[in-house]
Amino acid sequence: MRKPDSCNRVLTIVVCLLFIFYSVPAQDLSYYLPDSVTYNPAIPKPKDIIYHEPGEWHVTHDRLVNYMQAIAKAAPDRVKLELMGFTYESRPQVLLIITSPQNHQRLEEIRQQHVQLNDPAKSASLDIEHMPIVIYIGHSIHGNESSGANAALVSAYYLAAAQGKQIDELLQNVVILFDPSFNPDGLQRFSTWVNQHKSKNLVTDPDSREFNEVWPGGRFNHYWFDLNRDWLPLVHVESRNRLQWFYKWRPNILTDHHEQGSNATFFFQPGVPSRVNPLTPEDNQALTGKLAKYHAAFLDRIGSFYFTKENYDDFYYGKGSTFPDINGAIGILFEQASSRGHAQKTENGILRFPFTIKNQFTTTLSTLEGAKALRKEFLTYQRDFYKHVQTEAAAAPVKGYVFGSPRDKSKTALFIDMLRRQQIDVYELNSSLQADGFSFEKGTSFVVPANQNQYKVIRAIFDKTLSYKDSLFYDITAWTMPLAFGLTYAELNAARFSNALLGNKVEKAVAPTGAVAGGKSNYAYLFEWDEYYAPRALYALQEAGIATRVSAGNFEIPVNSGTHKFSYGAICIPVKSQTLDADTLYELVKTTVEQNGITAYALQTGNATSGSDLGSAKMRPVAEPSIAMLTGMGVNATDAGEIWFMLDQQFNIPSTHLEVPVFNRCDLNKYNTLIMVGAMSGAAYNNLDKEKLRNWIQAGGTLIVTEEAVQWAAQNGLTNITFKKPKEDTTKQIAYAERENRIGAQKMNGAIFRASIDLSHPLAYGYNYPFVDLFKANSVYPERNKNPYSNPLVYGDKPLQSGFVTKENYDAIKNSAAVLVNTLGNGRVISIADNPNFRAFWLGGTKLFMNAIFFGRTIEPGSGRNAE
Repeated sequence: MRKPDSCNRVLTIVVCLLFIFYSVPAQDLSYYLPDSVTYNPAIPKPKDIIYHEPGEWHVTHDRLVNYMQAIAKAAPDRVKLELMGFTYESRPQVLLIITSPQNHQRLEEIRQQHVQLNDPAKSASLDIEHMPIVIYIGHSIHGNESSGANAALVSAYYLAAAQGKQIDELLQNVVILFDPSFNPDGLQRFSTWVNQHKSKNLVTDPDSREFNEVWPGGRFNHYWFDLNRDWLPLVHVESRNRLQWFYKWRPNILTDHHEQGSNATFFFQPGVPSRVNPLTPEDNQALTGKLAKYHAAFLDRIGSFYFTKENYDDFYYGKGSTFPDINGAIGILFEQASSRGHAQKTENGILRFPFTIKNQFTTTLSTLEGAKALRKEFLTYQRDFYKHVQTEAAAAPVKGYVFGSPRDKSKTALFIDMLRRQQIDVYELNSSLQADGFSFEKGTSFVVPANQNQYKVIRAIFDKTLSYKDSLFYDITAWTMPLAFGLTYAELNAARFSNALLGNKVEKAVAPTGAVAGGKSNYAYLFEWDEYYAPRALYALQEAGIATRVSAGNFEIPVNSGTHKFSYGAICIPVKSQTLDADTLYELVKTTVEQNGITAYALQTGNATSGSDLGSAKMRPVAEPSIAMLTGMGVNATDAGEIWFMLDQQFNIPSTHLEVPVFNRCDLNKYNTLIMVGAMSGAAYNNLDKEKLRNWIQAGGTLIVTEEAVQWAAQNGLTNITFKKPKEDTTKQIAYAERENRIGAQKMNGAIFRASIDLSHPLAYGYNYPFVDLFKANSVYPERNKNPYSNPLVYGDKPLQSGFVTKENYDAIKNSAAVLVNTLGNGRVISIADNPNFRAFWLGGTKLFMNAIFFGRTIEPGSGRNAE
């Protein structure tokens, strides 16, 4: 039936409006800027500095910084530029501090007063009536979600150049911390890609090369990490640089400008109400809702469609839009439909880059207007947040946490460093204690009292979570940091905790001092494998040409005037078998252990008082690893990046990155270790020369496979591992509307499981407890090999430590294998079903992975042959 003319006219108007907003190219700044505002002609427009209009090309990071510098120079009464630091690729991270000239004259005074809001002893006397609100505006933490960083050009110009009563009133009431690019390296990579593939006549076909970056894409930083997952663990320099300024000012609002799928519209928070972390106060969401009305009004004004309270959540505190919620602030996520280039055909018509920039700029304006109007509410909320924190901490059953490792002081220091970067007070343990079955010794253990301003952050770091309001999650469901670091720790209730436990306050983490105990030896040196940086020390020695051996047993041997017990994995450095003379070797060993916080013991005899002598066959040679890792399209870039970062930054070990075509033609004999990580696409490794790989393993190579690559290796005959499958009740009738929730709930977003570990196995060297906590975010559930010696890490009946898992998935995980070893000819295939290096803060799994690299070849062949 033909529609009435009135309906046709309405439909035509709607289509035309969509066409206008999705298709108008930006010829100049007037497309973006509000009407009826005059601008200071002395302030340079973006085109004056970057040589193109915003949205005409994707701005490169260097030009973006150039413009921010020009703005600061042209408007010093409004804008101050700060250098936060540099990325891995030595790109500057800049921050503009934007406010009124009057506020700039007393900027430090304003800052000091503002941070007192988080001190209940001082906040009551503060004059909130006349205090500016502090807003952190951040752009494009994912480098290929670049409408945010490009909108920063427009926002910076507007804030520096706009004139009139409205802008004067705004700047008098707000201090803006303006971060034009959260991820400089990723932004540079992406802008280069889309600009070099732009046609004069814009191509809108989504299949065009412009919209399909080569692997790994611009989303990530230099090491292929998602920086929007690093606000809590602070692994990367970009995050650490930024957080210093966050805590220096403690903003009331932090905005995080992102992009989503091209067929979407625009999202702003609040997200799904049932997926808010319970540590977040209800008032936080109420204020988020009040601010959301301003976003809606401003987007309505320019005719943009949007949605809210859907899809996105506020659960994982490592995200930029959620991290502020435990720091007395409000985090706001903006998600703009992505053009992924300059203009792309979508379900809603042609989505043009300038339109995406306009939405991001508009919500910057709405944030500022809402912040100005709600200024006293936000300031009062932050003050009350820290008052309530004191009350909550006083009423909480857990009064503190104790942690530490006498045998891994470096990892303990790294954990303390993370806590101190998060402004958490840490104290030396004043007297030894027993708690939760662990011994915590004075001198190697530390205490974190719960009752301090960072109580919410402390809870976010230490808490285990086993109950949830919802079964759907945008990110991981658990991240308990002591478990991730592989540190023993315990909660201290009122009966266990007292101020008498608190020794000296730790101002800064101190790495352990290494030394050679006993001075120069003419016989041998030994060092233990417990310390985190032991692999770095071993590789440094091997790279210098030093022959090394590893102990496959426990033994006790004379050291100095007594004896010392050494465990599995102790590294032996014979003196006489080296090409260096004894004096030069001593200096090398001394320097190496000092740099890595390790104690080496000088021996004068190889005669053990118990266990095997140094000349025993149980003292196995350790080959210097030569490592290659498979990378490229379809491979999980973050998984590969975690390994690259760990080897390169933490252990100074080089690794070659091979894409499949290069693998197929290169000489594999250069490598003794190959790594294959999980894949986003099942086809990632399909074109790999499997026969070449098999021959290399059979000749003595060690293949390490993780997550989905474990299944690939089994499917291609490199192992005979079989897998469990979750059993779902298919007889139950489920409504169509529940399909998405049902499927989403079965997804393993990420939880923590405890595996039992055989401490005598080469893959367990350096571990001191018969368990390891691993992170699982996949559906890989291997059956145990029939050969009991080839399952060094297994899950038991109750492995869950923290996180959400459905009954079906949990049943599959129970009694499955976490790590398996299979023999193939003279080589080994080491299958690690989970991710031992998750986001580079899962230090508890690092030893496992490094053991596979260094000691995989020492695993007895018979232990890896699966019994039939």
